[in-house]
Amino acid sequence: MPGLLNPLAAACDSGYVPDEARILSNPGVADSVADASEMFETIIGAHGGDATVSKHSLETETDFREIIEFYQSAIEAARENGDTIAVDVTPGRKFMSAISFQAGFRFDADHVFYFYRKSGAYYGDLYAEIPRTATELIDFTEVM
Repeated sequence: MPGLLNPLAAACDSGYVPDEARILSNPGVADSVADASEMFETIIGAHGGDATVSKHSLETETDFREIIEFYQSAIEAARENGDTIAVDVTPGRKFMSAISFQAGFRFDADHVFYFYRKSGAYYGDLYAEIPRTATELIDFTEVM
């Protein structure tokens, strides 16, 4: 669950507090995603925000077309509303991260975030428990 929560907490801590969060889930992680979804509202609320959190569940984790469509439709809908858009590439299987990274750039997200934990010593820890010097929120739109 820290893989889902830590990037959000770091983004909020850096001043990016979303008013909507869309989470992509698959059968192998459905329970963790459900638990994390509830915590999203708590984290966002602790940073003064109020967000709508929604989940989209894949029937199979390798439905690549549906994964791409999820990102494309979410980004396009947010763009039509004039929202600032962030895609988090941290959690998930490698192919999920690769697709989300590509979708963030291809569909013109404002931010493509990756939560970098500089040491394995804090694996499994939540953001609040990790020293700030041991983490970095990388925005690939700024470094590429």
